[in-house]
Amino acid sequence: MSWLILVLAVLTEICWALSLKWASNVGTWAAAVVPVVLSFATMGMLALAMRGLPAGTAYSIWSGLGAVGVILGGILLFGERVSLAQGCFMALTVVGVVGTKLLSPA
Repeated sequence: MSWLILVLAVLTEICWALSLKWASNVGTWAAAVVPVVLSFATMGMLALAMRGLPAGTAYSIWSGLGAVGVILGGILLFGERVSLAQGCFMALTVVGVVGTKLLSPA
């Protein structure tokens, strides 16, 4: 169950970070509330996931996959560009996350 909660926390973190960009583009107070709400949600889910997972494992997966997800979301939603070298380092991040999961005692 902790792994499922962690996956939801990662997805929420991606939405949170992308909502920051969206809110800055919209520029209204109502839009500014969205990232605040998502930040509480993602932190709460991360804390719940850490009940059943080591903190280092949960946090490294949350931050690593979150970063890759935000980059991909930026490409898809905002037309941001990524170099080949950046793509290679994103792949290394995913490899690190998979290795962390495979070697996790939980």
